[in-house]
Amino acid sequence: MDTAKQKAIDLFGGAVASNGATVSVKRPQAIRDTAMDRLVRMAVFGEGREREAARWLIWELGQVVGCRPASINDLYLARGRKECGGFTVPAMNLRIMTYDTARCMFRALQRLDAGAFLCEIARSEIAYTEQRPAEYTVVVMAAALREGFTGPVFVQGDHFQVNAAKYKADAEAELGAIRALIDEALPAGFFNIDIDTSTLVELKYPTLDEQQAENYGRAAELTAYVRDREPEGVTVSLGGEIGEVGGKNSTVEELRAFMDGYTPALAARGDYAGISKISVQTGTSHGGMVLPDGSIAQVKLDLQALKALSDEATKRYRLAGAVQHGASTLPEDAFSSFPKFGACEIHLATNFQNIVFDHPALPARLKAEVRSWVLENCAGERKASDTEEQFLYKSRKKAIAPFKAAFWDLPADPKEAVCRDL
Repeated sequence: MDTAKQKAIDLFGGAVASNGATVSVKRPQAIRDTAMDRLVRMAVFGEGREREAARWLIWELGQVVGCRPASINDLYLARGRKECGGFTVPAMNLRIMTYDTARCMFRALQRLDAGAFLCEIARSEIAYTEQRPAEYTVVVMAAALREGFTGPVFVQGDHFQVNAAKYKADAEAELGAIRALIDEALPAGFFNIDIDTSTLVELKYPTLDEQQAENYGRAAELTAYVRDREPEGVTVSLGGEIGEVGGKNSTVEELRAFMDGYTPALAARGDYAGISKISVQTGTSHGGMVLPDGSIAQVKLDLQALKALSDEATKRYRLAGAVQHGASTLPEDAFSSFPKFGACEIHLATNFQNIVFDHPALPARLKAEVRSWVLENCAGERKASDTEEQFLYKSRKKAIAPFKAAFWDLPADPKEAVCRDL
């Protein structure tokens, strides 16, 4: 037995064993105890073989107890066939205090007897939070194991997005970066991926097909790339996007232009399964619109547009429906509208972060250190029109990586207070 692997196994005091090839669990309750906290910390902050052994053991424990990364594709296809519906799947970007937030989520799932969910992280978040796919998956898996959750765990790559400026400078290099991220994400259990080439939409062209051509062409290309590499027996759930979040609202006509171009473009590459959902823009923005005092402006959400787009996606193209991004900062009374208006999926991110950063129980010293770090290290991102509160609100997410250990190791009392609200 590898020494590093044995060290990870020994954390469970004889409750977990391995013959070198397989892992067995003698006392299932043991993996729901503090030994899992120590194991996942090793998987994140350990080094070299020790870190890899911790990640290996978390993955293997998931296989043993029936808590495994999975694709939500079959559920979405069933929804497209009208075999199920009336619900909206929450896709949650767990970017800060990921382990603790995921534990809160799994407790809520079990309390509600719910199984349709996505834990996700975007290309941009992977970079600024320093959570690579292999780390992200095992942290979510460890949280599930710690809470005694069994069943499919849906991990999603959110906004695997093409950067428009980099694409214009060197299209092949930028697409190569997306391919490399896919190559990293698939073995890590990211069996759900949102391909976001909506940044390539060119509204200057006279026809909708011309506007969407680069979008649907590259989306088809990346779809085929995923299909050629997805694990045997897994059909990765893929999403496309027709309008960049925070831009102009999407229309049914744009949806048709994308899908009527995407479908033949994909077919020309081979007999591949296509996307199962489509992301649209209906008035929200990532992080919300920040007012000068740092509060969030009320959003004018076009629910009728959302319904029309979802209906079209389902009836004409047999997709699960439309996906709503940038929704976590909406008023609480808005959320019941999404199932009523046909949204198949809703993306929730910033308000989880806000709950942590703004929590009254958070140590004042830590708050001050985060604020000072942002003011010193992110000054170049500040717009001339930004108040200090606007700037801090928009840029403090960059402090997640340098303060990852500080938030992970919060004292018990403030951590419990934060987690209650999460």
